[in-house]
Amino acid sequence: MLLATTLGLHWTLLQTIAWTTMLTNNLQSCSFRDAVVKTFDGKHPCCLCKAIAVGKKSEKKNQFTAQIQKLEFPPVKENLVLITPSNFQLMPQVNSFAASLAQKPPTPPPRGLSA
Repeated sequence: MLLATTLGLHWTLLQTIAWTTMLTNNLQSCSFRDAVVKTFDGKHPCCLCKAIAVGKKSEKKNQFTAQIQKLEFPPVKENLVLITPSNFQLMPQVNSFAASLAQKPPTPPPRGLSA
């Protein structure tokens, strides 16, 4: 419930109720097309729509200002050369999983202690 309030879903719920009520009232005196236009054009707000607008404006919004920091790197020489260490060795690749598949299971299978 707190998350819904924080996200402003209560205003959405109230606005939905207001529009449903307005559409129902407008359908009593207008065609369907005219009732929909009159409900959603924003020129004919009901008292609940006006109260919602006032409530949204008076509600304090948390202003989060994102502070973007620029990353600065020290200047680098244009002729950058990477040198490998003198004792650098590549390790051979060993696939221990494949080696374990080559072993056959013991025959006969080991048995537990008999009671």
